[in-house]
Amino acid sequence: MLPRHHDPIVAIATAAGRGAVGIVRASGRDLLPLITAVCGQALKARHASYLPFVDAQGQAIDQGIAIHFPGPHSYTGEDVLELQAHGGPVVLQLLLARCLEAGRDIGLRLAEPGEFTERAYLNDKLDLAQAEAVSDLIEASTEAAARSASRSLTGAFSKEIDGLSERLIKLRMLVEATLDFPEEDIDFLQKADARGQLNAIATQVTTVLDRARQGALLREGIQVVLAGQPNVGKSSLLNALAGAELAIVTPIPGTTRDKVSQTIQIEGVPLHVIDTAGLRELGDSGDEVERIGIARSWDEIARADAVLFLHDLTRLGEAGYDRGDAQIAQRLEPLAERVVHVFNKSDLASAPTTAGTVLSALTGDGLAELRRTLLGLAGWHAQPEGLFIARARHVDALQRTQAHLDVARSQAALAEPALDLLAEELRLAHNALSEITGQFTSDDLLGEIFSRFCIGK
Repeated sequence: MLPRHHDPIVAIATAAGRGAVGIVRASGRDLLPLITAVCGQALKARHASYLPFVDAQGQAIDQGIAIHFPGPHSYTGEDVLELQAHGGPVVLQLLLARCLEAGRDIGLRLAEPGEFTERAYLNDKLDLAQAEAVSDLIEASTEAAARSASRSLTGAFSKEIDGLSERLIKLRMLVEATLDFPEEDIDFLQKADARGQLNAIATQVTTVLDRARQGALLREGIQVVLAGQPNVGKSSLLNALAGAELAIVTPIPGTTRDKVSQTIQIEGVPLHVIDTAGLRELGDSGDEVERIGIARSWDEIARADAVLFLHDLTRLGEAGYDRGDAQIAQRLEPLAERVVHVFNKSDLASAPTTAGTVLSALTGDGLAELRRTLLGLAGWHAQPEGLFIARARHVDALQRTQAHLDVARSQAALAEPALDLLAEELRLAHNALSEITGQFTSDDLLGEIFSRFCIGK
């Protein structure tokens, strides 16, 4: 541990603003001096005590509930004190200041973001994947994401990774034993069915990787940009998908000057939908505000996971309109794999023979097909039940594990494999896998992960 991990810490653990209840939380190796100073007495372990919280002169700051969780049987693995007071910001700040004053002699300081959960990880109360699930549960934007984060917090994801790790360790032992004792002439590839073990592990990694990608979708969602010429129905489609009048809809070209964003969910997957300014050539005399809006539209398109290129069925065949669509299509060509062609206003015109999704943003016809198309483009194919939440770094670690196992399988398939190379690929695969739960993790990665938590968690 770094020196700062030995300091006792304190923070307000509830969200900013007024509420019925607010919590001040402290954690450290011995909080008895703090407890007696603020609560006026020692507390019975893991029992809620209703009492006044007093200042240095013995005057009550507030009355509330105090609970002492002696380590190691606490969230952080250290002594933890929770003071549940009335949730006014002034009261909580006074209580926090009192704790810092009373804990000065034991070195009490303000907690950094995520430091309580970081200590839970460092004290083996949670592994790294579980610690990240704490933050994911707090930030979940859909019910499916919250349920999946809860599964990860209880260890569902970690158990999958630990099971794979144990199988890799067993296989590594076989390979390295053969390297260490060549005189035994152990043909381990055949006698221990090492190839079969390796293939089974690789297959399981592929399965876990697929589920992790689904879990990452539940956490991150996908960025969807609505693009097209003015007045093709982008704002109407945003309103239809969101089920609310979020964007102004008029027949005047250039109504949308800046992006309008809304997060919706389809089968529990968050979709961050962005309505952008209509794309058109303005010329030298064009509106400068609209010009900026169009530039921002192209910026959003470049970052999008999916682009819905809207076409107006009532204007297909008009020379000027077709020319504008062709110019947009040419610029979208490098992003072709992310572009979905959507033909809008089917209630006013017949469907084209061109492939694409046909719908009416006004009546809702075709919206269900569009939702399915978006999920397919994102790679979603599983039901949320049974999934665990995952992050981009988990997916990356599993992909690297898979890559090393593929090299190992190629080596093992040779008539005379180089066992030292095979052993090295298995070691690298094991290290990549261990990054997920934190068994093999750099301090820089820990700092990056926990700095994104809220203070007090």
